[in-house]
Amino acid sequence: MFGVIDLPTYLAGLVLIILLPGPNSLYVLSVAARRGVRAGYTAAAGVWCGDAVLMTLSAAGVASLFQANAVLFSIVKYAGAGYLTWLAIGMLRAAWGMWRSRRETVAAATGEAPAGEERPFRRALVVSLVNPKAILFFVAFFVQFVSESNPVVGFVTLGVLAQVASVLYLSALIFGGSRLAAAFRRRRTLSAGATSAAGALFLGFAVKLSLASV
Repeated sequence: MFGVIDLPTYLAGLVLIILLPGPNSLYVLSVAARRGVRAGYTAAAGVWCGDAVLMTLSAAGVASLFQANAVLFSIVKYAGAGYLTWLAIGMLRAAWGMWRSRRETVAAATGEAPAGEERPFRRALVVSLVNPKAILFFVAFFVQFVSESNPVVGFVTLGVLAQVASVLYLSALIFGGSRLAAAFRRRRTLSAGATSAAGALFLGFAVKLSLASV
C-alpha cells in the first residue's frame, strides 16, 4: 500500500523513536525556553530540513553504502560524536560559570551564543544531521519498509509520515518550552541545573553515536 511494507509496524516504531529523547528535541526545547515560540520554530525548521536530507540520502542508497563500508560509516559517526561533544562541553562550561556567578544572564547559562549570534536554524540543522537517533532510524529502520515494487512512492509516504509526527511532537515541545522561560528568568540556579543536565545528555548522545553500528 503506497509503496510501504507493513505500515502499522512502521507507525509503531516511528512513534517510539520520535518520543525517545534526543539532541534534536532537546535543542529545540532549549531554544523555545530561552527565546520563545518563534525561535523555537526556527530551530525546528532546521531539524526538519536535516531529516529531509537524511531521508533523501537514504533513498539515494547511502544507507546501503554505509552498510557495505564500515570505514565510511565510522568516519561519519565519529565526526558526529565529536560535534555533539563540543556542544556538550560548551553547555557544561557555561553552567559552571553560572554556578560561580549567579548574576550571569540566562542566555549565557544555557551554553548557547547570544540571541543575535546563535543562528538556531543552522545549529539545529547540523545537530539533526549528526543525531545518532536519526542516523540509525533512516539508515537501519526506515529503508526496511519500502516496497521494491514502488520505491519512490514508498520513500515519499514514509518521509511524509515521519515529518508529520516530528511537526506535532516538536510543536508540543516548543509551546511547553516557552512556559519554562519565565521560571528560568526567576531562578538562575534552575537555569544552571538545566544546562548541566543538557550538557550531560549531549555527552551521552555522543557516546551513543560513537558506539553505533549499522
